Amino acid sequence: MLIIIFLKKITLLKILNFFKITISYIISVIANKPITWGMPYSISVEPTNFCNLKCKECPSGLKLLTRQTGYMNTTDFINIANQTYKYLLNMFIYFQGEPFLNKDIFEMIKYANSKNIFVTTSTNGHFLSPENCYNLIKSGLDKIIISIDGTTQNVYQTYRVGGRLQKVIDGVKNLSDTKKRLKTIKPYIVIQFLVTSYNESQISDMQKLCKSLKVNKLELKTIQVYDFINNANLIPLQKKYSRYILKNGKYLMRKQLNNRCQRLWNATAITWEGDVLPCCFDKNADHIFGNLRTNNLKDIINSEAANKFKSTILTHRRKIKICNNCTS
Repeated sequence: MLIIIFLKKITLLKILNFFKITISYIISVIANKPITWGMPYSISVEPTNFCNLKCKECPSGLKLLTRQTGYMNTTDFINIANQTYKYLLNMFIYFQGEPFLNKDIFEMIKYANSKNIFVTTSTNGHFLSPENCYNLIKSGLDKIIISIDGTTQNVYQTYRVGGRLQKVIDGVKNLSDTKKRLKTIKPYIVIQFLVTSYNESQISDMQKLCKSLKVNKLELKTIQVYDFINNANLIPLQKKYSRYILKNGKYLMRKQLNNRCQRLWNATAITWEGDVLPCCFDKNADHIFGNLRTNNLKDIINSEAANKFKSTILTHRRKIKICNNCTS
């Protein structure tokens, strides 16, 4: 089902751009020098960095972001879509924060859909009222990721602080029922289950819940931890669900960090203010390549700042703080 939705939005130019970016990345790794041909084929756009929850490892909800908070306006969003639609294989309309707190979210999705962009959004699921679900489907959204990290309220709230599990479940039902009523296969519904030590015993229960909710897919995701002093207890006991290992009393990434990262060529993240960042791990916008209110994306991804960052990735990636918690 998802592949059919996706293929309908593929064009020859998008395919050619995909190969240009991929080839330039391979050459960059071999030459140990940044070369960028083409445009990012995946971008994350931030409708807002406000959030209604206080999830334990989320700098947005905990109000720990060092940058300003605010909402993207439709003018900036249209500018982004107009510059990228010819090349994009996917647009994620989320970054930090809860997308549905932006009152213009449905207009943003609708405009991106009108430009033949495959659109995905991600939500904590607290705003899926019948009316919002109707507007969401009518906007043309292709895929939605809904976070549910437990099958009981007491387990769910160990991470989603301030969240109400039943409200999220009711929201998923609203979306599934509205899809059925409107006789549409979109959006493709994914339930994201962030595996922690508290909920890893509920994985089978979550599989049953997803089946009863008639969602399209359940994705199990490893938790990202910044504060090991206070939140190391969140790390699951089952190794296959953890991105960390404990060595000499210190938590380390299980995956080796190599001097390369294809994501830096394939994708980019854009804040609500229009700042272009290397990726979604740059939550505080510490590495701004440029701003789309004053420059175009093509110039920004080939700017001195972008090339300098890519050079460091290819030579001394461990020196970049945001990379040290990355699974890529």
